[in-house]
Amino acid sequence: MNKNNFCIIMAGGIGARFWPLSRQHHPKQFIDILGNGETLIQATFNRFTRICPPENIYIVTNEIYKSQVLEQLPLIREEQVLCEPSRRNTAPCIAYANYRILQINPDANIVVAPSDHIILKEDMFIEVITSALNAARENDWLLTLGIQPSRPDTGYGYIQFDESRSYAADSRIRKVKTFTEKPQLEMAMQFLASGDFLWNSGIFIWKLKSILAAFDKYLPEVDQLFRAGIGKYNTAEEEAFIRKTYTICKSISIDYGVMEKADNVYVLASDFGWSDLGTWGSLYETRLKDEQGNAVVGQNVMMYDTRNCIVNMPKEKLVVLHGLDDYIVVEDEGVLLVCRKGDEQQIRQFVNDVLIEKGEKYV
Repeated sequence: MNKNNFCIIMAGGIGARFWPLSRQHHPKQFIDILGNGETLIQATFNRFTRICPPENIYIVTNEIYKSQVLEQLPLIREEQVLCEPSRRNTAPCIAYANYRILQINPDANIVVAPSDHIILKEDMFIEVITSALNAARENDWLLTLGIQPSRPDTGYGYIQFDESRSYAADSRIRKVKTFTEKPQLEMAMQFLASGDFLWNSGIFIWKLKSILAAFDKYLPEVDQLFRAGIGKYNTAEEEAFIRKTYTICKSISIDYGVMEKADNVYVLASDFGWSDLGTWGSLYETRLKDEQGNAVVGQNVMMYDTRNCIVNMPKEKLVVLHGLDDYIVVEDEGVLLVCRKGDEQQIRQFVNDVLIEKGEKYV
């Protein structure tokens, strides 16, 4: 195991599209959402201990989740949890972690990953990450993992690669041509047919020196804010410095702020049983289903003339469903959601409406 390998796990989201199971006080990364005895953040952390030493794994999260991180990841020391006082998207959280790691190891090679993805083929994932780390170490590249698309999904961003330019040491690594945000269905179908588009996984690999140079070039206003903290990180001054910095730092994603602008971006085409687990529909795709296509969690669920549904119920709750096709049915902590799977993108709006009309108790 290379002592220069580091991992940044981003764990600050609230998972609103997994409401009502995911709530602000206990979001989906801290939930055993697959029912296998391991929360999503635990699975992510354990996966990356195969790539880098546990002490080289940093968790960036909102300060309100610090205690949950430490409780669920006993191998993590308190100084490995980077607490954001407010949400500012992915670029500031990566910039914060960059300067923390710079103080410890300026020769670091870094993997950045969300805390709530599913990886079904872990051995293949480790091989892909290892190859990407080797490529990043040898080249001044910003790498991302692209997933071979299996359907024209409109919930993912897409990466177009240059078919004529591949990396000699690993032909799966190609130069990136374009990034496209979540497309309409017709465009997604065209992407799939063209053969040179991949889903954007949101997993990044680079040398610390390369990403610092990219921030300096493409997001200097963010980079300068966090660079000003050199000498304060890992001291008693850090918390106050970060709190002040986040009040003036803009909210911007690493994709928009750096990856879409840089000219040294490469993608490694991969297929390791990935899902970003962003919606109930994506969870439905990963779960075992009965003969009627229903994916059910709950010991007392009875279904009649019901097909293609995802159902998640407390084990003690008796539930009888009749005549449903392609629905989400979820109950947790006194909240019941019944929604067509095709309309699941509206769940964010439902949560906003509930917050306004019923208060924070239910979100």
